[in-house]
Amino acid sequence: MADDTKQRLIDAAGEIFAEKGYEAASIRDICQRADANLAAVNYHFGEKRQLYVAAVRHAQCCRQEDVPFPEWPADMPAIDRLRAFIETMFARMLAGQRPRWHLEIMLRELARPTEACAAVVEDYIRPMANTLRGILRDLLPDGMSEEQRWMIGFSIVGQILFYYVHQPVIRLLIGHAGIETFPLDQLADHVTRFTLAAIGAGPAVIRSPSAVGSLS
Repeated sequence: MADDTKQRLIDAAGEIFAEKGYEAASIRDICQRADANLAAVNYHFGEKRQLYVAAVRHAQCCRQEDVPFPEWPADMPAIDRLRAFIETMFARMLAGQRPRWHLEIMLRELARPTEACAAVVEDYIRPMANTLRGILRDLLPDGMSEEQRWMIGFSIVGQILFYYVHQPVIRLLIGHAGIETFPLDQLADHVTRFTLAAIGAGPAVIRSPSAVGSLS
């Protein structure tokens, strides 16, 4: 029963934080929606801020659990690992049937980071960054600086994040279907080809997809 109350509080808090933002959300409203008493927040989380951090971490954790990174064979080519990494990231951000508030609270946190952002970085984002850095280590020249490697990694993730963060803009630009216009495998192929072309490891993007070896 205690665990059920804790999860109800996280779900209710996530919905209200996503709707109103941290400052405008009230513990009373959260408890009313969760069908819990005010003391339950103090018992499980200590304070409103820690409840917010728990809601943000839960939203991110669910996406990771829904779409885990696959186990890649040791001899898998770096280009194929890059494509698999990008597809996994797209699936985590755009696929699944999780509640809408998971996306909305993460968008709020990205726009106005709090201490919850630091927790998400250490628990979820840094391991993904290390995976991407390992892939790029095999794709990029040995003499490239760490700063350049980081910037290339950020550029890859930035392309993916665009489709995650700017879904309302995409919908306004291309119609009601919005992001659903683009199948996930098509998005993954595009970002992979764009990246490989940019680092000199693949043909120009405007060439036929069949020209990209194992991505065809």
